[in-house]
This record gives sequence, C-alpha cells and structure tokens, in this order.
Amino acid sequence: MKTAELKKLIASATPPHLLDVRTAKEFHDVRISGSRHMPVDQMDAAAVKQFTHDFSEPCVILCQSGGRATRAYESLQKAGTTNLHVLEGGISDWMAAGGDVEKAANAGLPLMRQVQLTVGLLALSSSLLALTVDVKFALIPAFLGAGLTMAGATGWCGLAILLSRMPWNQKPSSSCSLPNEPARDISTTKIDLSAR
Repeated sequence: MKTAELKKLIASATPPHLLDVRTAKEFHDVRISGSRHMPVDQMDAAAVKQFTHDFSEPCVILCQSGGRATRAYESLQKAGTTNLHVLEGGISDWMAAGGDVEKAANAGLPLMRQVQLTVGLLALSSSLLALTVDVKFALIPAFLGAGLTMAGATGWCGLAILLSRMPWNQKPSSSCSLPNEPARDISTTKIDLSAR
C-alpha cells in the first residue's frame, strides 16, 4: 500500500488498524497516531486476529522502510491471516510525504542513522589504517560492505539488531512518555477493543 492510499484510508469513515513492528524505542520516538505496537520478533497472529475482529477489518503493517513490515506480513500470512497490507517505504516515506506523526520530545538518534554512522566511521577509520598501518585493515570495509549488501537484499540487519539492544536505545520509562499517550504497545499490554 502506498502512502497516498493510506492517507485516504486514515481520513475515511472506517480507517484501517495500524500495526507498527519496529523496536520499542523507534515506536516511542516517532509513530503514526493511533498505531499499535508489536515488534516483528514478537509477532503474535492471535493478538492481531483479536484486534482486527477476526481479520474482518483491514490492518496496515508499518516499519521504518518496509523490510520488517514485509517479514511480519509473511509471518502472519503463514499463520493464515488475511486483510493485511504493508506500507511501502514505511514511516520514512510517510514522513517524507508530509504524513502526520507523533514525536517524543526526548527522541534520540534514529536507529538507521546509528547504523549509518557506525558503518561509516568503521569504514573510514579502517581504510585510513589500511593506507597507513597495515593493508589487512582493508578487510574491515569489505566485511561492512558484505553486511550492507546482505541487509539490503534480505531486509535483515545484524548491526541494527545489535544497536537496538544497546542501553541508549531502550524504551524510556513512563515518566518520559508522550503526554496523554494511549496504551498501544500490544506486545506488553492488553488489547483495548473499545478503542475501535
């Protein structure tokens, strides 16, 4: 599903359910209003079935750029779910198209920028070391390039997973949450069926 189509559906009389499969920190920092949270590695078809009323109501799966949402979609499809869609380009495209989002006041550096900075700094420093100290340091940028190629081809990034588990990327305590934030993290809270 493209961003323009989702905007129309959200503005309609029967908006779809929005299921955000990013990390807890990413969801806390920036999200589309009204979205529910269930990290891709905690995907639970029974919970999705419950809040979509036995899949009779459409559900759009969201992530940062589309890779994790596609994995979640495939996982849910194997479990026999229906009426699911993936937002093409994810939250990144949504924001680039001027889509409304809720942002936490204390949001940190987005996970993908952390990945880019880490890979960039490692590639730059190891390249300089290869030129000045030992040519074997050139293996590090080659390893990083292979990792980025695999991440691009599969949508799975080991470095992003590692960085998401770092202390600075953990979900802040409730004292740092958005004002009037609804309990929408369905990976850790009960589903509120009265919200629809």
